[in-house]
This record gives sequence, C-alpha cells and structure tokens, in this order.
Amino acid sequence: MKTLQHFIIILLDALHKPFAKIIPQQTFRYAACGGGNSALDILLYFIAFHFVLHESIVELGFVAISGHIAAFLLVFPITFSTGFLLGKYITFTQSELRGRIQLLRYGITVGGSILLNYLFLKLFVEYVHLFPTVSKILTTFFVVAYSYVVQKYYTFKVVATKG
Repeated sequence: MKTLQHFIIILLDALHKPFAKIIPQQTFRYAACGGGNSALDILLYFIAFHFVLHESIVELGFVAISGHIAAFLLVFPITFSTGFLLGKYITFTQSELRGRIQLLRYGITVGGSILLNYLFLKLFVEYVHLFPTVSKILTTFFVVAYSYVVQKYYTFKVVATKG
C-alpha cells in the first residue's frame, strides 16, 4: 500500500508543478483523485445501467427501483471505498484524526452526497428528461463541490496546534 501511495503522490506532485502558482497542492490532488474517482464512477454507472441492468426497473418484491437509481446503488460501494482511500492517503494526508473517526465522518458526508445524487438524478432524468448518463455527469459536478468542502473542513480536518 505504501508503495502505491508513494507512487501516486509523486506522480500527482510532478503533474502539479506547472500549476503550482495557481492551484494549491492539496486542491490539485483532490481534483486529480476526485476526477479519477468520478470517472470510475461514471464508467461503472454506464456499465451497470446499460449492460448489467439493461436500463430496466429493478423489482425487489416490496419496492421497484428505477434503473438509473439502481445503477447508482450498485456502483456506490466501490466508489465510496476508493474515494475514502484516496482522500485519506493521497489528498488529506495532514489530518491527524484517527482512521475510524475519518471513516465515520466520511460516511456521514457521503450521506449528503447520496441525497444530492438521488435528488439531482431524479430532477435531471425524470423532470428535465436528460439521458441518465448525462444526468449523472451533471450531478457529479454539484456533488464534487459539496464533497471537497466537507472533506477538507470536516472529514479530514487538520486540527490547529497551539504554540
């Protein structure tokens, strides 16, 4: 794990050099990791919606879930995990909060992301009548902005030291 972490940090920091005067290192790392995780999320969502669920409603007996929401629910555990690991080990490495506290806080903030994903997907697909994958891309922009703020100032918060 440390070797992969070290490799990713070195790569991102090298890519950051041309932008160092206009974007802070942490923000660049977040954008790169978040962008990669978002791309993974969109790719997996596309595959799940079109090829796993065949764009169909999922009947669970007690509830029916639309294909675009079911695809989100299928992909979520994967990108939750990769997002937390990238945040903890690549982007917000200065946080001294215990890992389990970070994970708990990450789970809470992701709850907000789930709610935003659900609301925006419902809005864009069912009311604006956009294609589900396009709706997912638009939704991602809103969720990423929310996510950065809460992760930086809450989940992976750096506690100021006295002195």
